[in-house]
Amino acid sequence: MITFFINGEPREFAAPLTLAELIVALELTGKRIAIEKNGDIVPRSQHAQTMVADGDRLEVVVAVGGG
Repeated sequence: MITFFINGEPREFAAPLTLAELIVALELTGKRIAIEKNGDIVPRSQHAQTMVADGDRLEVVVAVGGG
């Protein structure tokens, strides 16, 4: 098990995963999102290569349109 934080809330997963796999697990596929990992923005082009490790702190922001 690994434990990391998403928007300040602890989350547990059975195994290490990439940001791309996390996006699928959180049902955010296809949404306009930005992810910060341990204080650094991770470009979308790096989501498939960026691993989430035990203790990481992620901030996930979903863009919402409106007017």
